[in-house]
Amino acid sequence: MSTSAFSAPDLLWSLVIPVKVLARAKSRMSAAAGPYREALALSVAADTVAAALRSERVRAVIVVTDDPLAARELAGLGAHIVPDEPDAGLNPALSHGAALARDLAPDAGVGALSADLPALRSAELSEVLGAAAAHGATAFVPDSAAVGTTLYVASPGAAFSPAFGPDSRARHRAQGARELAMEGISSVRRDVDTLDDLLAALRLGAGPRTTAIAPLLPALAPS
Repeated sequence: MSTSAFSAPDLLWSLVIPVKVLARAKSRMSAAAGPYREALALSVAADTVAAALRSERVRAVIVVTDDPLAARELAGLGAHIVPDEPDAGLNPALSHGAALARDLAPDAGVGALSADLPALRSAELSEVLGAAAAHGATAFVPDSAAVGTTLYVASPGAAFSPAFGPDSRARHRAQGARELAMEGISSVRRDVDTLDDLLAALRLGAGPRTTAIAPLLPALAPS
């Protein structure tokens, strides 16, 4: 099946979002978040999922997680929840979710979206997905540090081969995926791994759950 047939302005996307077991999530934020680390991870994921679901380009959000609390909360937002049956790492989990997404909606493109984009704006995500639809085949968005990747997509008929992990920007480029480093999509690139990342996301305008929990973190609590 040719990908060119789907390089159309009305192409919709199914996005796969991986969510770690909360007890293991945001480990680099342990000191800054203290006892709120798991709650912060869930808040960030929920704001990401909610924003993705509001995008006019998104047909469905599939969350791959083995955490029961995250599964319940994110299903309540409208996400489809699937367990990490491969249990073999991030990229196999994403491929598992993408295969299920293609079964559910074979006429939609599929993508892998980072779960830690609390400032994600639906309009910016829609803009990126529109650009990806116009290009066809595979594309990705680099993170704000221009080292990693926050979004990787494959049009219908194109192989879905995510290469997340260290230096994923270089690895996706080496695969031939088109880099979508567009102006005006800072919220799609602003992932959160550290306290400085969180502060940057808050300045951009984080979602309501992340904004609510941020003042409770020991590193940000009023003195």
